[in-house]
Amino acid sequence: MNSLPLFHRIAGTRVVLVGSGAMAEAKRRLVERAGGEVCSEAEAHHARLGFVALEDGRAAEAAALRLKRLGLLVNVADRPELCDFTLPSVLDREPVLIAVGTGGASAGLAKHLRLRLERLLPTGLGALASGLSEARDRIRRRWPDGDERRRAIDAALSEHGPLDPLASDSAGRIADWLADGAEPLRSQTIEIELTGDDPDDLTLRQARLLGMADTVLHDPGIAEAILIRARADARRMALPCDPAEDGLTIVLRRSES
Repeated sequence: MNSLPLFHRIAGTRVVLVGSGAMAEAKRRLVERAGGEVCSEAEAHHARLGFVALEDGRAAEAAALRLKRLGLLVNVADRPELCDFTLPSVLDREPVLIAVGTGGASAGLAKHLRLRLERLLPTGLGALASGLSEARDRIRRRWPDGDERRRAIDAALSEHGPLDPLASDSAGRIADWLADGAEPLRSQTIEIELTGDDPDDLTLRQARLLGMADTVLHDPGIAEAILIRARADARRMALPCDPAEDGLTIVLRRSES
C-alpha cells in the first residue's frame, strides 16, 4: 500500500482549480458535489487543496509547484507522479462512500471495479448506515463494554446476520436486533491451516473470520500479505504464545504437507 486512503471533508471550503475545458469541468463538478467552493489560483492562500487540469505538461508542472509552495495538497490530472493525492472512483450510497483507487495507475480499472460493486450493493445501504448512526446511543446502552459492542455489531453485520449489508431490508431490522436478547459470542478460538502465502487462496469464510478477529496468533512464517487481512487494531502475536482470554481468536498455521 503506497497511499493512505482518507475521506477529506471540504464542504464550505475553497478548492483551487487551475485549467479549463472538459477535464477541468469534471474536477469542478466533483468538488461542488462534495460541497466545496471552486476558486482561482489568485485565492490559493484561502485553500488547502488544489486541482491542476492543463493539457500542456510544462504548464501543469509549473502550476503544481506554485500551489505546493503555498502549502496546498495538489492533484494534477493524468500526472500521478506530480500528485500529492489521487482521486478514486466513488460509489455513493450516502452516507456510505466506497472509493476504489489505483494510485493513478488506471482510472479505467477503478471505474469498472466500481461499476461491478454498484450491481452488488443494495440502494438501501445508506439507510442502514443512517439507522445505525441514529441508534448509536441505544447500541451503547445495550452493550456498554466497547469490545462486546463491537462483537455484537460484527455478528449482526456478518453474512446472513440480522443486519447483513447485502440484504435489501436490513435497515428495517435495527429495532428488532436491539430488542433481541441474544448476546454476542464472548470467546472463541478457530484454527486456520494455510497451504501457501497467497491471500487469494483464503476461502470467503476464512477471510471473513480474519476480518473479525480480536486476536491473531500465527506461525512465524505466515506471509504479511495474509496477516494484513486482519483488522488493523487486532492483536497480532507469533506462536508459541498464550491464547487470548476473550473475543474471537484466529490461529494461523502452515500446512505440514
